[in-house]
Amino acid sequence: MPLSPDGLIQFLKTVHPYDSLDAARLAELAPKFEVIHAATGDEIYTLGTPMQGLYLVHHGEVEVFDENGMTVSILGPRNSFGERGLTRDGIAVTTARANDDCALLLLPRADFDALMQSEPKVARFFDRRRPGSAAQNSLATRRVADFMAKSPVTCSSGLTCQGAAQLMRDHHISSVCVTSGDALEGILTNRDLTEKVLAQGLPISTPVAQIMTRDPLTLPSSAIASDVLHAMMEHRIGHVPVVDAGRLSGIVTQTDLTRLQAMSSAEMIADIARATDATAMARVTARIPALLLQLVAGGNRHEVVTRLITDIADAATRRLLALAEERLGPPPVPYLWLACGSQGRQEQTGVSDQDNCLMIAYEMQKGDAAYFEDLARFVCDGLDTCGYVYCPGDMMASNPRWRQPLSTWRQYFEGWIKTPDPMAQMLASVMFDLRPIGGTTALFTGLQEEVLQAASANSIFVAHMISNSLKHTPPLGLLRGIATIRSGEHRNTLDLKHNGVVPIVDLGRIYALQARLAPVNTRARLEAAADTTVLSPSGARDLMDAYDLIAQSRLQHQADQIRTGEAPDNFLAPSDLSDFERSHLRDAFVVVKTMQSALGHGKGMLG
Repeated sequence: MPLSPDGLIQFLKTVHPYDSLDAARLAELAPKFEVIHAATGDEIYTLGTPMQGLYLVHHGEVEVFDENGMTVSILGPRNSFGERGLTRDGIAVTTARANDDCALLLLPRADFDALMQSEPKVARFFDRRRPGSAAQNSLATRRVADFMAKSPVTCSSGLTCQGAAQLMRDHHISSVCVTSGDALEGILTNRDLTEKVLAQGLPISTPVAQIMTRDPLTLPSSAIASDVLHAMMEHRIGHVPVVDAGRLSGIVTQTDLTRLQAMSSAEMIADIARATDATAMARVTARIPALLLQLVAGGNRHEVVTRLITDIADAATRRLLALAEERLGPPPVPYLWLACGSQGRQEQTGVSDQDNCLMIAYEMQKGDAAYFEDLARFVCDGLDTCGYVYCPGDMMASNPRWRQPLSTWRQYFEGWIKTPDPMAQMLASVMFDLRPIGGTTALFTGLQEEVLQAASANSIFVAHMISNSLKHTPPLGLLRGIATIRSGEHRNTLDLKHNGVVPIVDLGRIYALQARLAPVNTRARLEAAADTTVLSPSGARDLMDAYDLIAQSRLQHQADQIRTGEAPDNFLAPSDLSDFERSHLRDAFVVVKTMQSALGHGKGMLG
């Protein structure tokens, strides 16, 4: 079906960074996009050929391959690709192929270059996606502490070779460190057992001390990955113990280096796309903590890290929807699966439950309900298997309340806006963060615009939403010092989610409501609000800086926990920070408190 000019503009309003452009600029830009249709298996462009411009997926799925034929990414609606090919004299550095029938929007190269030069926000967005930043799996930048195997298996020098072999077998490892207390005496590998015991006919009762490598080459945890690689190549070894202050703290193997170089969100998404069930997907999502650690250690900004992690949840959801349709047959009428909460905002970290809902086309019949109940249960159960645990508040499509035809959804929003009681405020806050994941996106586009217009025009509803948004406050004491949790299992810590990030998420949502802004991502909302009257440029800069610091601190805390083998959470002890870090974090909380106060007194546009 051809895409009308108005339809194209409405679509671009839902895509970042185009949603940050004003109406006149968007109307000027939209006609420059060319609509291209690609059938399943068609190559959109090929490695080494001239790039035509920037591609944007309207519908369908595109797979991008590197020069070795490895999958770089699998892209769906609203994803852009091809900008990397514009960085090397306009020659494609990847190959893109349609995985199913696609409609693509092509912004010619000259128009893309002009847009990058004239719109700083667009340039910042695509600059962050280009190669050359610290956000790569570089052996030159990754510290050993971030990827070494912690708590390595050890034995005493008096253990027999048979006993050591059994240890390696039981732990599925290829070496064992020989220690005396915390001190490293030597290392025994599978190669030692083969060449020094079996090949020489020594008895299996031979003590480890007789064949181990004494005083092996070691590195500190502060070394970088390239140090390990160079040591392995120079000394022809495959295992490097990690020793700090005379104490064994870890070990790095060739497998660890291979895994370091191979791990990426694109690889994980490709694995999910090939998974045949939720259990197989769970083996992929179990690697998310390691990916988070890698991304944070690689110097990526928080909005990049959370976007990449959310992409994995999106891919898992779409794969489960596809598997559900394979099992249940095609849907009787069109539907749309949407995410809300942190997934909807593309802000997932290492700790996430699931929040989702299902919109079904108007023509839904009573007999169709059973199909969608089975589909929702299949997907929600699958997400739980993948580690996205059931929502404690049952805000999921498996709950009939959140699995309704479009007519009912319109009634929901109309009722919440007309009668903004506390429950309505809470539900509206969640539902204003909706983002389409899989299905027919057209079911939501018109509804989103209608709801924003109706909600922003109702001053009583907006006032209630503002009041509700101020319930989460930064952790500041009477003298604006940092205030920690006073009791319970998280005593003397800061809740960087509910008292750190959430107050800014709430502010961003209010600004989006007041200015009728389409983005649901918090930082995108703040950027868009800076160009309106609801937020001054100076206020926007201060709030975005505060958000960046708090969100980055939260991710760094989770990465530190993962590095030490702990489950990530949101509770940071200020005592773990330096005086410098505490001071800046306090200043960030003060900025948020100031912006909340301005909003609460009807001064949301003041900085």
